[in-house]
Amino acid sequence: MAERAEPVITPALVAGLGAAALVAALSLGTVAVVAWAAVSPMRLGAGDWAAVKFTLSQALVSAALSTALAVPVARALARRQFRGRGLLVTLLGAPFILPVIVAVLGLLAVWGRGGLISAVLVHFGLAPLSIYGFRGVVLAHVFFNLPLATRLLLQGWQRVPGEHFLLAAQLGMSSRDINRVIERPILRAVLPGAFATIFLLCVTSFAVALTLGGGPRATTIELAIYQAFRFDFDMGRAALLALMQFSIGLGAAVLAWRLARDAAQDPGLGRAVRRWDCLHPLSRAGDVAILGAVSLFLLAPLAMVGLRGVMGLGLLDAGVLAALMRSVIVALMSAGLTLALALALGAAVARRRAGRMAPWIESAGHLSLAASPMVIGTGLFILLYPFVDPAAVALAVTALVNAVMSLPFALRALVPAMRHVQSVEGALADSLDMGGWARFRLVTWPVIRPAAGFATGLAAALSMGDLGVVALFADPDAATLPLYLYRLMGSYQMTAASGAALLLVVSSLALFAAFDRWGRATG
Repeated sequence: MAERAEPVITPALVAGLGAAALVAALSLGTVAVVAWAAVSPMRLGAGDWAAVKFTLSQALVSAALSTALAVPVARALARRQFRGRGLLVTLLGAPFILPVIVAVLGLLAVWGRGGLISAVLVHFGLAPLSIYGFRGVVLAHVFFNLPLATRLLLQGWQRVPGEHFLLAAQLGMSSRDINRVIERPILRAVLPGAFATIFLLCVTSFAVALTLGGGPRATTIELAIYQAFRFDFDMGRAALLALMQFSIGLGAAVLAWRLARDAAQDPGLGRAVRRWDCLHPLSRAGDVAILGAVSLFLLAPLAMVGLRGVMGLGLLDAGVLAALMRSVIVALMSAGLTLALALALGAAVARRRAGRMAPWIESAGHLSLAASPMVIGTGLFILLYPFVDPAAVALAVTALVNAVMSLPFALRALVPAMRHVQSVEGALADSLDMGGWARFRLVTWPVIRPAAGFATGLAAALSMGDLGVVALFADPDAATLPLYLYRLMGSYQMTAASGAALLLVVSSLALFAAFDRWGRATG
């Protein structure tokens, strides 16, 4: 029996093309707008080239340290089974959704001149630490990206069937042999993609450079764009820097995509993985030491934010509640838009995954990985300035840009689930002539709802802590909570800033948990 022909133009395809066009316009069109609006010659000075050099050097060092340190951490987690292991793995993901400005405050509380380590050094007559500049930027990026690299490597290790280690034990292979035959191929498959992904994240980082960098020798391209636009209003410099930033980001994104390949593994029989090569007491002690050190490195700043935040809550004025409300509004708008765009793109890709347009639609959804929020914000500012007061639309524009920046993470969660629905239930739904809203409500949504809840919660948490576009648009009297926190830090009100940081962390995690629970709820 012949298959029923499917219309070439479907509502899902139209919605997907519309979402892809919007993302492409924001990612590519804003760069063109900045270049078109330039009224001065487009040339870079010595300070701009220094910013390019600093951006690349800190990103390379940060990515190298993050991935190198992640190898022993992921290996220790893969080799050990212990009570609380699942909780530890979950906590390793906390820095990823933690607001950047909060993490910086926590790092200062531990590593700064007035932090715990400096207090110990001063007690012994040594000079306190200073984490501003290159060292501080690299330290913050390692703090954020070491957990990500660990999770990526751990996923590779966990794909090794238990039968491989059983066979290695029967052959009497040593720990060194197992590392050479089994573990190194995993690293060769996963490590390059993890390095390229983290390099990309470090290149496009803004809040870290704004708070811990600055100065002629510690300025990134993102920060140079912000300074050229916000303080100098030099469109020529901003445009050229924006083009350079996008070129570097696009190159890193393509490299990360090409290198991010899964290691081919025999599926095995599903046996539990048991390691006979790590039973020696010294091996166990080494793994415990590694996990203890990384836990202390990641959790100590969070603990300091919590302890100091409790003391700082009483020092906050009434403005913090207004800033909190603005941040929640932005986060909710951004999360809703992210989900809508991801559903539109995912439906188009899943229904037409064998067609020629599907790869282009999916690639458009990931364009924002190469784009700079600061470049997108600058382009939108130029477009809107002749018609409306940019401060009047600051929250809406911030939500829009945050949604586009969160879209790649949402697609990574939703697209596999939507493809699974199409492959398993698609033929039956087609035979029943089920389409449109009924198909989505009865067939697609029940399966993808957990992924949708997770993606929406992640988008809300990331938007809640964003300190990027809002710095360009916001009026001094209409700050979001991250901007309010940054201004407290700038005026050296560190205890009050800790109180605002604690409020920001609790709000971000509450939004993430609420959406994630909504996705996992039944009925």
